Amino acid sequence: MAMNGTITTWFKDKGFGFIKDENGDNRYFHVIKVANPEHLKKDAAVTFEPTSNSKGLSAYAVKVVPESKYIYIAGERLKLTSIKSFRVYSEEVSADTRIDKENAVLSVAALMGSIRPKSAAKPGEMRSLKKLAITTFQGATLIFSEDEIDVDATVKMLKV
Repeated sequence: MAMNGTITTWFKDKGFGFIKDENGDNRYFHVIKVANPEHLKKDAAVTFEPTSNSKGLSAYAVKVVPESKYIYIAGERLKLTSIKSFRVYSEEVSADTRIDKENAVLSVAALMGSIRPKSAAKPGEMRSLKKLAITTFQGATLIFSEDEIDVDATVKMLKV
């Protein structure tokens, strides 16, 4: 079972260090057990496989978690530092609105949404559609609907 942890000590010249795991225990690790050693540094977040040996707790298959600079939303790559603001709102849309094939980046959710049986929506029936608007420092506003993305999960990423 992989665990998360933080590097508390890193002796670059000796090639080993210690990770504080999610239970608060210290685990020894060696640079040869690290997938991306170029990212090793004190306080870096890591994932690893916990193990133990005669000397105590240790870690292998250590991977430094890259500090994510970008998030992907419905195929759009957004730089986190370029996001000025975002808001979630609901919009009433016609229940039988079909996705505009020309302009939409079709994600699995959008495809699933468009497979809904036609008979389910009565003509003129409305549904509430949750949308996320993201404004960048460049002045662009990107709007995504819950038909394309998981709005709540995306907002969690934005709040990092």
